[in-house]
Amino acid sequence: MKSNTKIPINSGPMLNAYPDSIGGKLGDIVTFLQTPQLKNVFQSFYILPSVFNTDLDRGFSVIDYELNEQFASQEDLQHLNELDISLKFDFVLNHSSVLSPQFQDVLKNGRNSKYQEFFIQWNKFWEGYGEMTEEGYIQPDEEYIKDMFFRKPGLPILKVRMPDGTEVPYWNTFYQKVDYDAIDTRDLMLTIDMQYSTAEKLADLVNNAINSGQTPAEIEFGKFERFREKVINLLESRRKYLGQMDLNIKSPLVWEFYENTLKKLAEYGAKIVRLDAFAYAPKEPGSQNFLNDPGTWDLLERVRLLAEKYGLTLLPEIHSKYEEKIHEKISKKGYLTYDFFLPGLLIDALERNTNEILVKWINEIREKELKVVNMLGCHDGIPLLDLKGLVADEQIQLLIDTVVKRGGYVKDLHGKKNMYYQVNATYYSALGEDDRKLLLARAIQIFMPGKPQVWYLDLLAGKNDHAGVEKAGPGGHKEINRTNLGLEQALSSLKKDVVKKQLELLKFRNTFPAFGFDAKLEIIESEVEILKLEWQNNAYTASLEANLKDYSFSISAKDENNVEMYSFNQK
Repeated sequence: MKSNTKIPINSGPMLNAYPDSIGGKLGDIVTFLQTPQLKNVFQSFYILPSVFNTDLDRGFSVIDYELNEQFASQEDLQHLNELDISLKFDFVLNHSSVLSPQFQDVLKNGRNSKYQEFFIQWNKFWEGYGEMTEEGYIQPDEEYIKDMFFRKPGLPILKVRMPDGTEVPYWNTFYQKVDYDAIDTRDLMLTIDMQYSTAEKLADLVNNAINSGQTPAEIEFGKFERFREKVINLLESRRKYLGQMDLNIKSPLVWEFYENTLKKLAEYGAKIVRLDAFAYAPKEPGSQNFLNDPGTWDLLERVRLLAEKYGLTLLPEIHSKYEEKIHEKISKKGYLTYDFFLPGLLIDALERNTNEILVKWINEIREKELKVVNMLGCHDGIPLLDLKGLVADEQIQLLIDTVVKRGGYVKDLHGKKNMYYQVNATYYSALGEDDRKLLLARAIQIFMPGKPQVWYLDLLAGKNDHAGVEKAGPGGHKEINRTNLGLEQALSSLKKDVVKKQLELLKFRNTFPAFGFDAKLEIIESEVEILKLEWQNNAYTASLEANLKDYSFSISAKDENNVEMYSFNQK
């Protein structure tokens, strides 16, 4: 299974950060990148989606794709362009925020909204495939829903109140929250015929119930029972929402939105667009609602045709088990894909002092001509679900235990026990906060096939942020690896020896011509505790010899005349 698709992007290193990860705004990261130490280190920059107008999930609930004025400006993007740094942005195909202009138009105009088909109306979707319930939504028949995967308990529905008071259920795969405004005495007196003192006591009763988490229908009105219906109607008429609403990919307006967004991202300076949640977008009764076949591939092909108009390369993002071979299928279709296996494989190789599985994976990338973006750490964590089928289950458990012992947290898949997904930790802490291990891991990464992506905290040897997790509260485990740094703090980190050496390695990877998607990589046979790799491109060569037992390594690079142009040694 091979892909013959040419990837029209450079394979140089790519920085990865939120726009406020260093200094509080993108302009501070630009200042960081303008320092002499960072010159020619990065070819591109993956800016996470809080750079846009977003509300939840630190950027992955997009209101619109205008720049977030608190974090970024057109001038910042222009400065990045002047540094010859191309950009990678996220595009969320499956959903938009309830605060998006399109959904707000639905809330305002109801059935008269031009966007009423922009989102998936649950009852229209399931009409003829189930029974209407007393609650006003269709319960699909088991035969049509048995192959579907829902990320939360119950059906993925958000019931939305229309201007005429009717309730319409919409498909809502991801987050949702419904809030009710507090009412005061005047609200009740102006809308319901009652005396002031009665309104005062009733407002207190209602607000206490709402503040305790009750819905209007759950409120016990007691001696005010005669006002129940009118008070509930008042509260529901002022209902507010947060969440991410699934888009109806059968709507022409959605495709107009897709194209306009891709055009805007290209105008910002994007060369790569990461497609987030794409596998949830195609839906049909009786079929899978995750990675629907052929719907998913039909969707990607239509999006690719739009992207090509604007010179964009697509990177579909999906976490799946190695044994499912979804990464192969994505590559075979001609797309870039993530190497989510490398982070765990490197820790495994360094802990067990063996190149066995790593060499197997490198061979597979070469033989199947997979075009990948690889990484050590990232904003999500160290993926473990992906390793199943490539690494034995008992080895994966040892990996989990090792990283947790070093201060990491386990993230189970959508809350299901015994279904490992990610370990949340900085990569430096996952390696035992060992400078030599981090440098060796980085050296191997830059010699791996693909385009190396570099999380800012990895670059600066960041440690687990347990205080950040505690501050974030329940569900805040990812904050362990998302510490926002002050600009001076980041600049001071450039003095660390482990940071200086990483920058040197990345600059070598970015500027030496032996590497590339079309270059040749050879694995040189060696003992299991030694990894030897050699790149060749237009008579330029770059060689790595790494000892996985004592963490020493050497790099040598030669030009077309066999003259050594670069060397690096960690003894």
